[in-house]
Amino acid sequence: MDRIDLAELRTFVAVASDRSFSRAARRLHRTQPAVSQAVRRLEEAVGETLFDRSTRDGSLTDAGRVLLEYAQRLLRLADEAHLAVSELRDVQRGRVLIGANEAAVHALLPAAAVFQSRYPAIQIDVRRVPSRQIAGEVLGRTLDFGVLTFTPAERGLAALSLGRDELVLLTHPDHPLARRRTVSMAEVGRQPVIAHNDPSPARERVLRIFEARQAPLNIAIALPSLDGIKRAVEMKMGVALLPRRCALAEIALGQLAAVRLSDLQIKRQIRFVYRLGVELSRAAAAFLEVVKNQ
Repeated sequence: MDRIDLAELRTFVAVASDRSFSRAARRLHRTQPAVSQAVRRLEEAVGETLFDRSTRDGSLTDAGRVLLEYAQRLLRLADEAHLAVSELRDVQRGRVLIGANEAAVHALLPAAAVFQSRYPAIQIDVRRVPSRQIAGEVLGRTLDFGVLTFTPAERGLAALSLGRDELVLLTHPDHPLARRRTVSMAEVGRQPVIAHNDPSPARERVLRIFEARQAPLNIAIALPSLDGIKRAVEMKMGVALLPRRCALAEIALGQLAAVRLSDLQIKRQIRFVYRLGVELSRAAAAFLEVVKNQ
């Protein structure tokens, strides 16, 4: 494998994200031929074809999917290295980089609001990172902090509680189950379920529990975002199993109803994780102090 150029990696990630050479070119303010040449140079460097050019949607090959994960991590690390060198050691400037999955972001927002009011010039950059990768990236210093709903197996991390959450059944307020105090797993299994299609330890745990109880979920639609799932439930397309904290606003406004599961009591501790024994940037240290005092 030849030397890999970071600029070509950025171009590759842009094409993979936009699923289009032309859209990536517009976003990067480059010509489409220049983008195509950069990807071809990267393919020559790694010795593999990265995009399936027989398709029209910029589909990745197996090699492309493998490289994409590493490319994203390398580019985050490169950005952090540049910031660490250029940032003045002043708590009034800088950036705090946090990894979280979509569901965990809601628990982070109260601390973020306090921090923003105290340090408005510091950017809080929350990246969507798969839960299984967060601990490793915090230890590898590509993230300052992570938010998890399980205890990581990796050593060298400490955790602070951001609160607790519970899994509930979300329905439209007019749904027959909406007026119930509790609902059983068997009853949920008979409903069309709107699910998240992003794999996570919590999602896999719930699926295993339902299968073990012989009440498998009837997943009618899988969507890539929590907001999309909530909108689908509001449109009476099905029900959803989500953490209550994800839908507090919709529940308060009467747009959704939350029903507890009588035989599936899953309460989650939401953890804010950071590295032990490592000096943080002034901005990150200030954010950690806010979380500790919450």
